Amino acid sequence: MTPGRADPALVLAVGDLALPQAALRQSLAAAGFTLQLAATAEDARRLFRALTPRIVVLDLGLSAAGPLLAEMLQAKPDLAVLALAASEATDSGGATALAGARDLLLRPLDADRLLTALKTVCEAAPRPGARPPAERRKPAGDLASVPPERAAFIGSSEAMERVHRIIASVARSQATVFITGESGTGKELAALALHARSNRANGPFIALNCGAIPPDLLESEVFGHMKGSFTGAISDKPGAAAAADGGTLFLDEVCEMALPLQTKMLRFLQTSTIQPVGAVKPRRVDVRIVCATNRDPLEAVRRGHFREDLFYRLYVVPVHMPPLRDRGPDIIEIAEAALERFAAEEGKRFEGLAPETRAFLLTQDWPGNVRQLLNVMRNAVVLNDGGPVTPEMLPLAMAGTALNFDLPRDAETRPALVPVSEPGLSLAEIERRAIEAALARHDGSIPRAARELEVSPSTLYRKLDAWSNRR
Repeated sequence: MTPGRADPALVLAVGDLALPQAALRQSLAAAGFTLQLAATAEDARRLFRALTPRIVVLDLGLSAAGPLLAEMLQAKPDLAVLALAASEATDSGGATALAGARDLLLRPLDADRLLTALKTVCEAAPRPGARPPAERRKPAGDLASVPPERAAFIGSSEAMERVHRIIASVARSQATVFITGESGTGKELAALALHARSNRANGPFIALNCGAIPPDLLESEVFGHMKGSFTGAISDKPGAAAAADGGTLFLDEVCEMALPLQTKMLRFLQTSTIQPVGAVKPRRVDVRIVCATNRDPLEAVRRGHFREDLFYRLYVVPVHMPPLRDRGPDIIEIAEAALERFAAEEGKRFEGLAPETRAFLLTQDWPGNVRQLLNVMRNAVVLNDGGPVTPEMLPLAMAGTALNFDLPRDAETRPALVPVSEPGLSLAEIERRAIEAALARHDGSIPRAARELEVSPSTLYRKLDAWSNRR
């Protein structure tokens, strides 16, 4: 059958299909399928959480194929999986059955064979062992089985309804969208929702975190490079802009982009052409830009950290993701969904949130936003056996969760980051001392200190700016 609007057949292909992407997407779209590609296991996890595909085509040559598929099937037991292998010998030991695949596709893959397999999957009954539809529950948290445009957002507060309305209005436009909001509010998921509802949904969605890439490599990551263009360039590499051709390029933490690259980004936006490092001629690409930052972009412009002309090129349609503390009853909806999801993962039975727990959660400031709330609920599930969730089951009444960062995993083997035993210190002062100590250990290097503290550099920049303004 051909999937209809109410039953979109979203296909996530993990690995290298070795087929022309544009032609393949067009062929599948004509049959009612939407294709998303993930080159790595990390990309696959991110897209799976955001879009919850109906079908996954998995390259068994991917090193993490087994664990990745186990995670996906645990989150979505009725997921249909097509395994892709180099030869039938791959299945001689029962690899396909162990992977839970419905069918085995052999390389070289033929587009017609893939389309036939996809149609067969859509016509087939649910996989053996899956719960019947009446009993099947939606995975909670950020893997919720809701349509793509809602997958990013559990909750129905007025603040989130405004976000939904803007996304619905602008999704099919070509306008650049600038998403702002604190860390943990779901900016990348908002970008995915925009992409999923756009007329580019059949094209790629490429996300690039400008704050996580060393400045000297950022140009290559965005625009690509040619073999031999610099030490270590052992082959041609297409950048994110070329990979996003025909789709959406998401620039996260865009205010962390180095000024020299901002100049080249402005030219890219003006001409729609890219020139990889070491290339002689530019090439034209068709890309929609969505960017995001957890900083105040106008303040970055005023301080000279971000070009004003680039800001106005990007800041066409602003979308602000509200902090969790402004979303009222959404906090309870998200917490209950997370509890259901994490309890299922851990094989435990919980009886929801006790009334006093609901009241307690609603009084919290949630500096880490949705990400922090999910961590709190996971902690409660992992460390308790079941029953109603009471405030005592939350992690030390969440005293340590307000810091927006966790201590390094090997913290027990290191000297203490801050003298937390010193009496009279406020939580804000403890946080400040931790950051200043990390900066001192790394000779003032914000990126290295951020890596130690396991936060983004933009978080440290924002806090340092705030402290300097108070002097």
